Amino acid sequence: MYILQIEHEVFNHEGWKKAFENDPINRKKAGVKHYNIFQRADNPNFVVIDLEFENLDEAESTLVSLRGLWKNIAGKIMINPQIRILQLTESIDV
Repeated sequence: MYILQIEHEVFNHEGWKKAFENDPINRKKAGVKHYNIFQRADNPNFVVIDLEFENLDEAESTLVSLRGLWKNIAGKIMINPQIRILQLTESIDV
């Protein structure tokens, strides 16, 4: 499994969430199997999103789509996006 992890600050969490839910990149078609959204405990306007994929190609393609999207919304909805692709190598319930 591959995780496309995104983090950035938003100007208004409710406005950002509405834009996220509109799904401008069509997550399902892009291959997203599951996603998690986190807020920092000390700053609810800082979000971290994990998008899960079965293969690396889908994660990389989605990264390209997101970078194109961000050119249109950076500074309007969110600022300073950071993104990375992680490969899950171990997951154990304790």
